[in-house]
Amino acid sequence: MNPLDQLEPLIAPAPISWWPPAPGWWLLAVLLPLLLWAGFKLLKRLPRKAASASDETALEPLRQAALTELEQLKKPYDGADAGPWLQQLNAILKRLCRERYPQSQSHILSSRAWLAFLDSRCPAAGLTRWMILVEGAYRPHCSLDDKAITGLNQAVAIWIRKHV
Repeated sequence: MNPLDQLEPLIAPAPISWWPPAPGWWLLAVLLPLLLWAGFKLLKRLPRKAASASDETALEPLRQAALTELEQLKKPYDGADAGPWLQQLNAILKRLCRERYPQSQSHILSSRAWLAFLDSRCPAAGLTRWMILVEGAYRPHCSLDDKAITGLNQAVAIWIRKHV
């Protein structure tokens, strides 16, 4: 005789009813509406982003001040040392980026990274072509021809108009 034949038949498990739920589900049923209500109240208190039209109007004085300052800079025509002028251009651009993009840490960038940052914000200006913008301030005797001065000044003005 086979020992397995002596075993009793399997007892089917009792069906699990869905009611009443376990104590943890009761707690969840109470906490979930409370959490949803608190989240809704919190979202109402958070400041909302202003519309892009109001951003434009807020930036207009900054843009105009930068363009005015750019026009008032004494350009180094006739072989004058261009280092101070290039430093002033960089200062204007850094100030604008610090104001416009406070989280980008752009004020610590230099050299190609700085030009790449500027170009990523406004490719129409094409400031990556003007490596002299970042290198010229450190050269002992940096002079630019009139065409380069005009081109760089226009590129910076385009960047300010289209970006800020």
